[in-house]
Amino acid sequence: MKRRTLGGTGISVSDFALGTMMLGAMGNTDHDESVRMIHTALDAGINFVDTADVYSRGESEEIVGKALKGRREEVVLATKFALPMGEDANHSGGSPRWVKRAVEDSLRRLGTDYIDLYQMHRPDHDTEIGETLAALSDLVRAGKVRAIGSSTFLPELIVEAQWAAEKGGHHRFRTEQPRYSILTRTIESSVLPAAQRYGMGVLTYGPLSSGWLSGRADPTQGHRVATAPQAFDMTDPANQRRQDAVQDLTKLAADAGIPLTHLALAFVRSHPAVTSVLIGPRTPAQLEDLLAGADVELSEDVLDRIDEIVPPGTEINPADNYLAPSPAILDKRLRRR
Repeated sequence: MKRRTLGGTGISVSDFALGTMMLGAMGNTDHDESVRMIHTALDAGINFVDTADVYSRGESEEIVGKALKGRREEVVLATKFALPMGEDANHSGGSPRWVKRAVEDSLRRLGTDYIDLYQMHRPDHDTEIGETLAALSDLVRAGKVRAIGSSTFLPELIVEAQWAAEKGGHHRFRTEQPRYSILTRTIESSVLPAAQRYGMGVLTYGPLSSGWLSGRADPTQGHRVATAPQAFDMTDPANQRRQDAVQDLTKLAADAGIPLTHLALAFVRSHPAVTSVLIGPRTPAQLEDLLAGADVELSEDVLDRIDEIVPPGTEINPADNYLAPSPAILDKRLRRR
């Protein structure tokens, strides 16, 4: 497994990271099998494990904690906060009150006394980013967190957070975690250049585009259909275009002599801004398939053909684009008194 430096942190991480959203009630409910999967990933050379408090309401963190007993120092451990952890409005977001409560809950579930990378899972429009950064900086100084990062931030919010850190003398976000796949390429035009400009590490998620690039004969019959049926509604012309693109990509992968999953992973890894690609298997078989693609590299000809099928900086289905329209349009709270 190749290694890269995570932004300016000096931390060496594998170019595949194990995402654990599918371990727990959201996916694989067998804790023992999930622990074995984490061990398989570690034994294969992955040293970067990512989870979040919201994944199965903390169950994913608990599984990760079980798996890392006796192996904690081998692993760069990342988790996230900010998405709702209950009905109480104060149990979410980036307020200092919640940041300091959320980290203690995650530390307890993970069975560790420090987190290597603590990420803000989504922006919080109700809290000044400087307030959040001040609270996160307190955690770094206390030794509970080694580095901090953001996830799915618009490019202007990435810039604002960097500016607020410099102005306030706070620790700054060292990483960004955006969605990125062959079918979801909007971040190439703005998010990835912004991350590069500030020397941020990039940890991407969704390389298989919620199963569309899994290589199944019928992607609309996968596990994710139950949680996001609109993404697989074949009466939607955008999903029909996505299916056409997947058929072209499947043929391209066959011509290149590799599985579609390996094509999808290698494409994301080929971008110079990307530090690590999150793989999020639900079963041991899925994990084994993804690990087998760790050394695949794509030729210029194959990458050019991918650009013809899905042009750079575009989304096959506009509904997949979290960068546009802006939250100022999508969120009623931001445009109505």
